[in-house]
Amino acid sequence: MMSLLEKIHTGKKQQAPRLLIYGSEGIGKSSLIANGPNPIFVPTEDGLDQVNCHSFPLCKTFQEIIDCLSVLATEKHDYRLVAIDTVDWAERLIFDHLCNHYKVNSIEKVDGGFGKGYVHALTYWRQLIDGLRYLREEQGMIVALLAHAKIESHTDPESTTFDRFSPKLHKHANALLCEWCDAILLATRERGAAKGEKSGGERILRCIGSPTCVAKNRYNLPEMLPLDWSALMDALTQDES
Repeated sequence: MMSLLEKIHTGKKQQAPRLLIYGSEGIGKSSLIANGPNPIFVPTEDGLDQVNCHSFPLCKTFQEIIDCLSVLATEKHDYRLVAIDTVDWAERLIFDHLCNHYKVNSIEKVDGGFGKGYVHALTYWRQLIDGLRYLREEQGMIVALLAHAKIESHTDPESTTFDRFSPKLHKHANALLCEWCDAILLATRERGAAKGEKSGGERILRCIGSPTCVAKNRYNLPEMLPLDWSALMDALTQDES
């Protein structure tokens, strides 16, 4: 039997990226992903009508999302990128599932309340991540999670309290997905982003976190990139070379 020492991996692992891209409605998140390599969308909200893409039927329950991932895992296909559009609407489906299970009308009342519903929701988020992990590791598919943006108040213990953009998710889900993904990118405009303006300036991806937004990447990306699939992939590929 091979020992654990013989299984040690050295150097970088070249695996498909896991991306969480968030921004205001209509900024171009879905169009960005539609220009990726053979993408397939798992839609949880209406919004793809004007995007030239392949997509499953609209998912109206959490189980339907899992069913879409299961089809990709078990049936032959040529798709190279899977996108959940959007994860904040997927979160609503998770909440609906829990509310139905506990026979309550609010996630705040699940299992007696006191925030237990949000904790229980993590079980379903992990199930979703497991399905995406299989597609990435076993089929080499790029994973793209799309989300709307929200403005939240954030306290920096070394400075002060300020407003910033973050994915429109509960803090537990936000922490889980942001930890799992390789890059958290804000789709916005070059000017006026800090004020939440929807017009003015070129559309860009912010790749590094700042007082105005949540962002990160494990690829040594620059502070910002054009909101363009080729530009993003070129930047990711440069890090692999």
